Amino acid sequence: MIKMLDTVVIGGGAMGSAAAWALSRRGRQVTLVEQFGPGHKIGASHGATRNLNPGYHRPEYVAMLAEGLSLWDELEQDSGEQLLARTGIVNHGPDPRLPDVADALNQAGIRAEFLSPAAAGERWRGIRFDQQVLHMPDGGQLNPEAALPAFQRLAAARGAEMRHHTKVVELKVMDDGVRLTFESGAGTEVVTAAQVVVTAGGWTEKLLAGASGSTQLRIPKLRVTQEQPAHFRVADAGARWPGFNHMPGTGAEYKSWYSPVYGMQTPGEGIKAGWHGVGPEVDPDRRSFQPEPVQLAALQDYARAWLPGVDADSFEAISCTYTTTPDEDFILDRIGPVVIGAGFSGHGFKFTPVVGRILADLATGTRPAPKIFRASR
Repeated sequence: MIKMLDTVVIGGGAMGSAAAWALSRRGRQVTLVEQFGPGHKIGASHGATRNLNPGYHRPEYVAMLAEGLSLWDELEQDSGEQLLARTGIVNHGPDPRLPDVADALNQAGIRAEFLSPAAAGERWRGIRFDQQVLHMPDGGQLNPEAALPAFQRLAAARGAEMRHHTKVVELKVMDDGVRLTFESGAGTEVVTAAQVVVTAGGWTEKLLAGASGSTQLRIPKLRVTQEQPAHFRVADAGARWPGFNHMPGTGAEYKSWYSPVYGMQTPGEGIKAGWHGVGPEVDPDRRSFQPEPVQLAALQDYARAWLPGVDADSFEAISCTYTTTPDEDFILDRIGPVVIGAGFSGHGFKFTPVVGRILADLATGTRPAPKIFRASR
């Protein structure tokens, strides 16, 4: 007999874990399946730090920031874990959007203030600041290594089933739900579900492209890249470190840049810095995990010029993936019985509990996501 389930969440990274948590809070019966083991480093949700950068001015994202700050606090209380270190975030460089960001955040009750480069450099001497500096004290660093297990523990405590090392090898959309074929160490199993939430990260296109049945699962093109930030050794032990984002200008000083630079302190590992979304395109099942040497050398040059508090010659390269949409806005939508959360484009982690809430809304038919996230845009 084929087992009948209510809601299956495919993918146990950040967004899938949050969806399971949000659905379980509503009393829904949830089964989360993840092809790899807990804490794996093959996707996009591993590591000990992500910036919670409030630097947005579009109303959809500002509203999600405000909700997210409240939900992270709630998660810390419910889980007993520290998930957010409020070091503040500083965005600097010749970015014409920063005044709009400051206005939008202050109107939403999220603090933002401009500092001179000299004042910022005196406060955070490990960084050389550029032109204009927007300080956002409510930002900081989130800890994925603590957050993902917290979401899953809280969901399991409300009855959600967590199935790691279980791969979905077939997804068929039917008129009254979906049929899924699981493959695990226990063998092959076929189940049906009223609906499925796809949060498969870099594997999303593969899964949806292989889906069959009565509904076409069309979404914007996703580009999977292997990104390569690095942890640089701290050279100034007395320096304080906020999270930071540095926008480039057009002069000769920025000529070797690949993109804006983001960074933060990872306790015990150093100062993390990286280019944004410019790594080589990859198949997530066939990654080298090896850094591209020219980009890595350019990142070292950046550290020498702009991060006086680190040793640019002493570092540990990191490998992760981005799954990026053409416009860098997320995909949060429902097509028939399939809810899709994808394309977080290297800036989604800060919104994880809000994305979980939105995916639960879509799965339960409570309300649609904002229009900018629709698959048909």
